[in-house]
Amino acid sequence: MEIVYERVAGIDVHKRQITVAVRSPGQGTKRRTQVRRFATFYAALREMTAWLLAEGVSHVAMESTGVYWMPVFHALAEPDSLKIVLCNAQHVKNVPGRKTDVKDAQWLAQLMEVGLLRGSFIPPPQIAVIRQLCRYRRTLIEERTREGQRLRKVLEDGGIKLDSVASDVLGVSARAMIRALIAGERDPAVLADLAQRTLRRKIPDLTLALAGRFAAHHGVLCELHLDHIDHLDTMLARLDARIGTAIAPFIDACQRLTSIPGIGDHAARAIIGEIGVDMSRFPTAAHLASWAGLCPGNHESAGKHRSGKTRHGNAHLCTILVEAAWATDHTHSRLGSRLRRLKRRMGKKSGPKAAVAVAHTILTIVWHLLAHGGTYTDLGADYYTRREEDPETLAARLKRKIESLGYTVDLSPAA
Repeated sequence: MEIVYERVAGIDVHKRQITVAVRSPGQGTKRRTQVRRFATFYAALREMTAWLLAEGVSHVAMESTGVYWMPVFHALAEPDSLKIVLCNAQHVKNVPGRKTDVKDAQWLAQLMEVGLLRGSFIPPPQIAVIRQLCRYRRTLIEERTREGQRLRKVLEDGGIKLDSVASDVLGVSARAMIRALIAGERDPAVLADLAQRTLRRKIPDLTLALAGRFAAHHGVLCELHLDHIDHLDTMLARLDARIGTAIAPFIDACQRLTSIPGIGDHAARAIIGEIGVDMSRFPTAAHLASWAGLCPGNHESAGKHRSGKTRHGNAHLCTILVEAAWATDHTHSRLGSRLRRLKRRMGKKSGPKAAVAVAHTILTIVWHLLAHGGTYTDLGADYYTRREEDPETLAARLKRKIESLGYTVDLSPAA
């Protein structure tokens, strides 16, 4: 094959060491290969970068191996003269039965020199900061949810059925009751009287729910769980403040995304952290949907389509968009109407499929807003009805359908 890049390098990345293979012109038409190993300490990585520059390397290829590629990538990015191609390991598999670190590095270099490698999306430094902060924020929220579940488990073990009456065990009233239990109060009537506002209407039920076998060790566990939840709340507040500072240069794009039904401030920040604001990396909305893993898969063999399930993509982005899609079900919008329409058409248990389809639609809107500017203008919850046929024709069709089921229908205009 034709050599596209004269001097290239392939790097096989591991936790403690990396193997680097450099391919350069040799005698005549032959190619020269050099292989060296380096430790993954940053000083050794800088030494490796200096060696590549001394060899005149222009392009470097490596696999995205867990988090171990990150220090290598940052060391290579320091000179600003190396073109770094970070590859998906699934796309560059070597021939089975011939796998060693040296052969893997050489294989990457050979693919790189003939231009067969396609790099992964690496966000700019400012976007990478937002991405890390938003991902950690989600981790804290998930941990807070798990800690709340542990608290409920302890209450259940102590015979306290508080979550059967109060919708939020971590609310003001429920916390006051749990703190009283921790302090040693066991009288259900006294505990139920701590209810506030609308929860006071449920005092009789609370009196029954708070009569149990709550022991001293239950109180110790509940106090530890509440303290942990309070600590996580403090961490989330600090993290939100830091994310707000990091997102400031992109506040305009963030506000544009919040004009989409189902997307709030936190979701908009997380989306920007995952894909950035420069859509030149994704030529079309379809490219972005494919990268995210929100488009149907394509597996054809012998003229038969084997599977259409979505491929693996950015799991963090998919989770955000699917949650946003579910949120549209509570809105009077075109996206909410589309979700309900798909659920009716696909069947009772097809909610997740419908949510993925609407998530794809939301991501397409996101691409257009970031690529072309402007804000989202909703087409209305009756968009599909208006698009298909006029109201009179639709009413007549529905009337015939209901009458075919054995009912009598009398249509009259609403006042």
